[in-house]
Amino acid sequence: MFKQRLISGIVLVIIAFVTLYFGGMLTFLVTAGISLIGMYELLRVIHIEKSALAVIAYSGAVLYYVLVLLNLDQYDLPLMLLILVMLFAVYVFTFPKYKISGVSIAFFSIFYVSVMLSCIYKIRVLENGACMVVLVFLSAWGNDTLAYCCGRLFGKHKMSPVLSPKKTIEGAVGGVIGAGVLGFLYGLIAENFITEDFALAPAFALVCAVGGLISIVGDLGASAIKRNYDIKDYSNLIPGHGGILDRFDSIIFTAPIIYYLLTLVVDF
Repeated sequence: MFKQRLISGIVLVIIAFVTLYFGGMLTFLVTAGISLIGMYELLRVIHIEKSALAVIAYSGAVLYYVLVLLNLDQYDLPLMLLILVMLFAVYVFTFPKYKISGVSIAFFSIFYVSVMLSCIYKIRVLENGACMVVLVFLSAWGNDTLAYCCGRLFGKHKMSPVLSPKKTIEGAVGGVIGAGVLGFLYGLIAENFITEDFALAPAFALVCAVGGLISIVGDLGASAIKRNYDIKDYSNLIPGHGGILDRFDSIIFTAPIIYYLLTLVVDF
């Protein structure tokens, strides 16, 4: 299992590196594809992944990504309103085929997966985006790895005993601090490639620390959904890791936070 997980992890890192390095349409297509797969996994939890509600949700996500590609953010809200109306139209005109929970999760899947993950592409297309987008993965995966190590070494107080018995407060603190340190070190390296009027290292440290803190919510949130529906993994797409939502649960929350923090901390 460990060997399988390790190999899959290496392949994921390579795919992420290639995708983010070349940027442009490649990053757009990969991000959109991952979003649609993640939506499918989430809708499959309540067995509506092939329903009319799902078709509307997938179509809405595709249209949203078209708006992102064309930089037409002003149409995001009208699109979401249209999708909600269409979902309710299916709900009422086929009643009682679907439950309101299905409508809610179908709509939720668009925002939770597609909208939030789209921030990876939004960061990449910014000036210096190739360097900045690394912070998303550095804060999320860095926090996860360092939290695990600190938890194993120093963990005594359970952070969420019912939801995730193995996670500790000490591990969480270590993960957030560790993410900040990684951001600082990365900032020192990035200063050789990016010229700004201020030091990048402290700015990146702050961004990564906050991103790492928020990633904990994303990680536990995805776990809570699985607990609610009594499933181990969202899918078996990634050997040893589960599905897209199992691997990108923290990234989903980190990406938008990093995007907006960068617009505040770093003057693009």
